[in-house]
Amino acid sequence: MLALGALGVVFGDIGTSPLYALQTVFTADSHRVGTEPVEVYGVISLVFWAITVIVSVKYVTFILRADNDGEGGIMALTALLRNCRLKTRRGKAVLVALGIFGASLFYGDGIITPAISVLSAVEGVKVAAPGLGHLVVPITLTVLTGLFLIQRYGTGLVGKLFGPVMALWFTVLAAAGINGISKDPAILKALSPTYGAAFIASHGAIAFVAMGSVVLAVTGAEALYADMGHFGRPPITRAWFFVVFPALTLNYLGQGAIIMRTPSAVENPFFLTVPGWARIPMVLLATVATIIASQSVISGAFSVTRQAVQLGFLPRMTIRHTSEREVGQVYSPAINWGLYVAVVVLVLGFGSSAALASAYGVAVTGTFILNTVLFLVVARSLWGKPRWLIALGATVFLTTEVAFFTANLTKIAHGGWLPLLVAAAVFTVLMTWQRGRTIVTRNRTQAEGPLLEFVEHLRTLDPPLHRVPGTAVFLDANPDTTPLALRANVEHNHVLQERVIIMNIQVRNVPHVSDTDRLTANDLGFDDDGISSLQAGYGFQDEPNVPAALRLAVEHGHLRSQDLDEVTYFLSRITLVQSDEPNMPTWRKKLFLTISHNSAHPVEYFGLPIERSISMGEQIPL
Repeated sequence: MLALGALGVVFGDIGTSPLYALQTVFTADSHRVGTEPVEVYGVISLVFWAITVIVSVKYVTFILRADNDGEGGIMALTALLRNCRLKTRRGKAVLVALGIFGASLFYGDGIITPAISVLSAVEGVKVAAPGLGHLVVPITLTVLTGLFLIQRYGTGLVGKLFGPVMALWFTVLAAAGINGISKDPAILKALSPTYGAAFIASHGAIAFVAMGSVVLAVTGAEALYADMGHFGRPPITRAWFFVVFPALTLNYLGQGAIIMRTPSAVENPFFLTVPGWARIPMVLLATVATIIASQSVISGAFSVTRQAVQLGFLPRMTIRHTSEREVGQVYSPAINWGLYVAVVVLVLGFGSSAALASAYGVAVTGTFILNTVLFLVVARSLWGKPRWLIALGATVFLTTEVAFFTANLTKIAHGGWLPLLVAAAVFTVLMTWQRGRTIVTRNRTQAEGPLLEFVEHLRTLDPPLHRVPGTAVFLDANPDTTPLALRANVEHNHVLQERVIIMNIQVRNVPHVSDTDRLTANDLGFDDDGISSLQAGYGFQDEPNVPAALRLAVEHGHLRSQDLDEVTYFLSRITLVQSDEPNMPTWRKKLFLTISHNSAHPVEYFGLPIERSISMGEQIPL
């Protein structure tokens, strides 16, 4: 059942690549590949071995082993890097920055995948009913609009259909491939790597540029790793080797056979592998499959966003859980509609999957390289693998991926700049927020002062501070400093509740923290003043919830149930002001302030009841 579920969520993107990969190779204006046997066999051989080396060997056999407490993806790999022992702090900082850039490339890839996938499926109408070709773009926009509208209901709405539909899709892929192979069984010779090598040797520059399109066959490989936490490594491995890999291989071979027999088929070889009577049903099935493929990428963008927030690279954002059972099913309105606008612009701007393919591949291959580099560092520094093994992995994987990346550089002038521009913008935002957050935290810590000194100061006040009935919970960014709201309440109101809980939320470099390990209580040196601290730990895939943490504290004996009867939550509100200190360029300070003004309110983010939440604080310079 897990393997069936993985078919629906993990393999949607790579499973729909046959719709446009070979068509792009043979029709792209930049590298017109002919239809002679040496060229067709060579291209099919390159496609097969690209899938084998990058997906079967690198991702499924090796990288899926690099899980962070069961979670995968480049953000989880970046979190693992923080635990590695490297010779210099600068080296670790550079590697973490590379990981963040890899996550930024994911957003660049994420805006292209829904557009090119749905476009390529709907374009089957041109084959089945050429007179309706003018409806391709309107139908595509309608499908995409519906897809983004249902995101607020979560993937659970259609999740039960994902597995069976994709199982049918891969079955049809294999059947169509076999039908094509039957037209020219000699295409099976293309499985030999010698044909790929011969094509490269005899066609030099054309073959090199064509590799930029060949890589379209492995787009979506990153999803194998990113979605590992939903299903685990064994189900994904079984689904790949027993269903997806054979189906893809047969389909690409079938398309190659059709091109060998009918050279004009290069205009849309995928739909020509099925009989005429089956083409309309195939268009409908392909459209559904591309919706599922797009869904997995959109959901991945939500997950990456939440991880970035939890790891401190983005401000608090409105992120809603859409399932009571699946922690990974989340929805972010800002990301959803931002992606939608970008996807609509792409569809209207490029108009066809062939044109859009010119922008596809640069971000994908860049992510491949970064994943390989970070994985090899983890394998060496965290697992202690021998140098010769690391060198062998670098030689095999990086040689292949750098070749694909270099070939895709030719696309930059024809649209490849788009995902790079998106990635650069996202990277700038992530790193600016992380840097600004570090500066603000330092200045805030100075303003707050040591917590223990403040507690001791309260005991020496004469006359004593007036204590009023009730429980006050002060949220604190740093467990060792005094919440600004607590200082303001004492200095301006001259009162304090009988029971005071200073609560600190800590996000750890693991995906999840169990309830048994979540809480740490401290009486701050005195057990008779009613003031204590409570630290609540969360993983970067968890959703912080302060009231739930307090209830858990009662269950663990850290608090009394009556303490929760009338709780007032105090938030330390800071007003950021731009300073003249040369700690960050002025434009980045303005960017940081703009982002901070649009961050989610902490009341909603921490699950606090708004009617019992009070904000107090002061100005903090940036």
